[in-house]
Amino acid sequence: MPEILWQKSSFSGGDPGNACLELAHGSADRRLLRESDEAAMVLAIDADALRVLLLAVKAGEFDHLA
Repeated sequence: MPEILWQKSSFSGGDPGNACLELAHGSADRRLLRESDEAAMVLAIDADALRVLLLAVKAGEFDHLA
């Protein structure tokens, strides 16, 4: 099994102790998500669904939940 290369959110601070969202390629149509402080818990999501979610977040559709 190939090594999973996780990418940290650019909004995360550079300190190693900062908890943040990390993303990785799972397969051609799957992406992997995890919280850095819970690295063993990984969520696999369809790449298109993740794209729609990220566009909604960027558009502010969830700002009322903050």
